[in-house]
Amino acid sequence: MDYLYFLANASLTLRVVEYLKDSPQLPIKFATVIHRIDGWVVKVKMDTPLTAQQHGDFRAYMNELGIPYNPDIRVQMALWSLETGQSPVEVMRRYQVAVVSHGCPNQSDIEAFCEQFTMGLGYCPETLA
Repeated sequence: MDYLYFLANASLTLRVVEYLKDSPQLPIKFATVIHRIDGWVVKVKMDTPLTAQQHGDFRAYMNELGIPYNPDIRVQMALWSLETGQSPVEVMRRYQVAVVSHGCPNQSDIEAFCEQFTMGLGYCPETLA
């Protein structure tokens, strides 16, 4: 089972990652976080199908924070490449997307990305707040 959502800013993305880490009952295979200029894309792939209750609860939580996302071909290919085992650096180079995290949900990767991006710009864009 795959869940693909678009989130408006880093705070919401961090909440999702924290939720994933605090939910041992969810059989998470991996989570991928990609930063776009207008927001964040989060893909969560489950190892095994969720029960109807888990599926409903997870979708309700994700729908509170973001919207289901239908990626363009570049993001679609980047996500597929990551899933097939290509390195995030190679995927970023090939598809020109910012892969912030892939694998085990990791808050520190997102926080470090925001900090470095903000330092480079000299201000904090709305999507990194």
